[in-house]
Amino acid sequence: MLNYRQLYYFWQVARLGGITRAAEQLHLTPQTLSGQIAELERTLGTPLFHRQGRRLELSAAGELALPHAEQIFLLGNELEALLHQPARQGELTLKVGLTDAVPKSVAYRLMAPALGLAQPVRLVCHEEKPEKLFAELALHHLDLVISDRPLPASVGVKGYSHRLGQSPLIWVGTPALAARCRADYPKSLQQLPLLLPGANAAQSAPLARWLSEQKLTPRVVGEFDDSALMKSFGEAGAGLFPVPEVVLEEVCRHYGVEPAGRLDAVPVSYYAISLERRLTHPAVLAVTERAAQMLAENKAGPQG
Repeated sequence: MLNYRQLYYFWQVARLGGITRAAEQLHLTPQTLSGQIAELERTLGTPLFHRQGRRLELSAAGELALPHAEQIFLLGNELEALLHQPARQGELTLKVGLTDAVPKSVAYRLMAPALGLAQPVRLVCHEEKPEKLFAELALHHLDLVISDRPLPASVGVKGYSHRLGQSPLIWVGTPALAARCRADYPKSLQQLPLLLPGANAAQSAPLARWLSEQKLTPRVVGEFDDSALMKSFGEAGAGLFPVPEVVLEEVCRHYGVEPAGRLDAVPVSYYAISLERRLTHPAVLAVTERAAQMLAENKAGPQG
């Protein structure tokens, strides 16, 4: 049977980077700590560390074990804190992974309903590359992942993509650029600089197809994985850029830009990806039930 004290020693050695430093923190002798790690390795039947000169480095098995050990003891610390704070008992925890292609303002609007529940909710958010988040979901370290595309079959994770809704894209830019664009939209895009989402964004390929269908070869000034950076360039007048209509008002107010033309043919969709076919977590249900209303299309404005 796994000895959790020995596992804790392994975690501390890995976290602190060596036997000597961990022994000082744990008030043990290095010899005692080394013996406990060796006993754990015998129990598991595999080495967790190997020596590289004078340094200890994690073995392949150690790399695999470390995130599990970390999760065990972080949850243990959370449990201890919860039991010592009666006010937090009955609190729901919602652990959400956000892919880096989802704008922060969209993520907030999608998750805000969870914070409005009568039962207190503690929201824990992680932003990462999709592949990393899907792996964390598979290990039950996350309750759901919010993404701009469904779960790809290629990742090898058995999960379910619950479509939250979609929002059309709107070209926006500084007042001068927006006025030039509206004058003869969409043909006017041919003469104007554009800022586009990076290749990892779900709308990147549809945008390229739409421009091709319109027989447009505009000047693309930049492509951005970080939507906030793209907005900052747009605020400075570097080019027109697309934003989901659901955050149009907020982006225009914050960055001093104006709507220039709609892209109804290129909507952006949002998904809540979970391991459950049928969602049961109360906070997750609050998100999915109100998302459709939030992402309802607004038909006003220039058409494209």
